[in-house]
Amino acid sequence: MLAHADEMLEMNRRAFIAGLGGAAAWPVVARAQQVRKTYQIAVLLPGTPATFARRTDAFLEGIRTLGYVEGQTINIEWRWGQDKVDGLPELAAELVARKPDVLVTAGTPAAKALKNATGAIPIVMAIIGDPVAVGLADSLAVPGGNATGLSIIAPELSGKRLELLKEIAPHVSSVGVLLNITNPQSHLELKETQTAANALGLKVQPIEFSPELTLEQSFATTTNIPPQSLIVLTDPVLFSQRKKVVELAMRSRLPGMYNFREFVAVGGLMSYGPSDTDLYRRAAGYVDKILKGAKPTELPIEQPTKFDLAINLKAAKVLGLAVSPTLLARADEVIE
Repeated sequence: MLAHADEMLEMNRRAFIAGLGGAAAWPVVARAQQVRKTYQIAVLLPGTPATFARRTDAFLEGIRTLGYVEGQTINIEWRWGQDKVDGLPELAAELVARKPDVLVTAGTPAAKALKNATGAIPIVMAIIGDPVAVGLADSLAVPGGNATGLSIIAPELSGKRLELLKEIAPHVSSVGVLLNITNPQSHLELKETQTAANALGLKVQPIEFSPELTLEQSFATTTNIPPQSLIVLTDPVLFSQRKKVVELAMRSRLPGMYNFREFVAVGGLMSYGPSDTDLYRRAAGYVDKILKGAKPTELPIEQPTKFDLAINLKAAKVLGLAVSPTLLARADEVIE
């Protein structure tokens, strides 16, 4: 009897000690469950860190707002095209080889370079023209592949830009259209601009630019029959060289309509289009959804819904243009 009681006491003592050991392990297990994966993000942008600074700052702001901490829960690897389209495929291959969780990019040439390098790793396009027309997606609603993001194309955008240009410079009858001929998106925009110009009675004069030409050489092609105004089509290289573009336009006394307010900030006359920093900030949301398990094909490519008009009054004065109170009242930003 006593022996049996002693045996039971010993069994209970061992069970109690074992229970203490298990309880001590609980916090360790809980801590292990709380450890978050450090996600790997790779970014390929066609320009330079300096010229894309406002855009990348907006993207990083979006990432931080969503709770990610660089170096702890997320690592970001950057590659820069330095305005050289030919080097994008090699940079894309480098990033894909690192097997990141998500690739982020902007512009048709860089997006196509990544798309050609991988069909598996998700790609978020912070800014893209018409992804369907250039073969990056099956449709906006259902991309159908590994790429999704934000398009800057909206119906009647080209026509609206020309209407605004005519409103501030009603005397013009011709418009020079500056485009990067190596960018497929630029050719699509040129057709849209031509259609819109025909409706407004404007003659279109393409001004072709490529990485093999300087901007001075491109503008020199218009000296025989110079246009009376200027439209600059969407292109990351032209965006990077926006200061030079504006300088040449003002030197030629061409009222210019640009796609992003950054051109107006460096002296351009007018811009009308979606906010590029807003698009980069929203791209962070796509990254977040993909890291949480969403597939790119499940995330529709969004089109812009808000457009900003910026006017530089100093440029208007230099060009001898009077800006009506009505137009000023419609502007989202006026630079004096």
